[in-house]
Amino acid sequence: MKQTFTRIIVLLMINLSLGFPQENKSIRPADENYKNGNGFETNQNRLPQLLRDVKVLLSDALIADVMADSLEVVYNLNSIFDLLTEADQYGDMNDEDQEEFDRFEDGLINLYTHSFNTIDKIDGVITAEHLRMDITSITEPLEVEMGATKFTVVDDRDGHIPLVRNKKVDQLIKYFQTKGRRQFEIWLERLDVYGPMINQIIHECNLPPELVYLAMIESGFNPKAYSKAAANGMWQFIYSTGKLYGLERNWYVDERRDPEKATRAACAYLTDLYEEFDNWYLALAAYNAGEGRVRRGTRIHQTSDFWQLHSLPRETRNYIPYFLAATIIAENQEQYGFYKKEKKKPAFGYDIV
Repeated sequence: MKQTFTRIIVLLMINLSLGFPQENKSIRPADENYKNGNGFETNQNRLPQLLRDVKVLLSDALIADVMADSLEVVYNLNSIFDLLTEADQYGDMNDEDQEEFDRFEDGLINLYTHSFNTIDKIDGVITAEHLRMDITSITEPLEVEMGATKFTVVDDRDGHIPLVRNKKVDQLIKYFQTKGRRQFEIWLERLDVYGPMINQIIHECNLPPELVYLAMIESGFNPKAYSKAAANGMWQFIYSTGKLYGLERNWYVDERRDPEKATRAACAYLTDLYEEFDNWYLALAAYNAGEGRVRRGTRIHQTSDFWQLHSLPRETRNYIPYFLAATIIAENQEQYGFYKKEKKKPAFGYDIV
């Protein structure tokens, strides 16, 4: 018992002192009074108290991890992610608060990725984004191709997103078959759960069926997925875009986490993007990086060929190959060494009240 207690204290001291420096008390009024459930008053800066709350929750999660209480770890982590999603409705942060918030998120992702032992990180809530960042950092840079893009067509039927293979796509297919294999297997299991609902809505919206795999690479089909950019839910909407497409978010509910409503919002957003760019690769790139960057890229390079838009951010240049690799494998699972399990989880169901 004494040894366990010592491990807890040491772990907390290391992680909290190095990862999350304490706020500068000299600028925090000593008479702050917080009156609602989280201890906030509406006329004060809520962020400092929110950060204090999430640090307490993180301490509880680390203690639960040492005690091998996986349910308590997951509960505290989910509570942390719920609180962090509140931050973007507090308005613009001052420089100090923004620095503290960024430092905490960086430290949280580092701890989540490397320090927790009792939960399956592959099944976690920030893993899909982390995997994309991982791929962006480890994939080999390819030489810039001038002129016509070279690729092999896998599928180019009317009403579908063209599936092609090139060096980058092949590189990512290999990644999913090796280092990212376990992650991809979990995504395929979730496809059985959420795929039928998503496919039905995509069909109702007259969109290409391959778009179901966009939710796969965005969140791993995790309705509670949370990203460093404050994007939330299966389709990774940021607050402003979600609001634009009818997703309500307040202190009580966040419809970005509603699989059915978020899917309909994503279909509406993707419809608008395709109507603007008339090209699914550009529409998907805009879903990742924003319409402005894609417009600027097409003007700079004087082309609508996604593969020639070298001014796009590296993550976005990897995004389409990432999507294509995931789609090609998911559509031909046995060909790429993935086999469906006999016992499937039941498909996601819901009632409209």
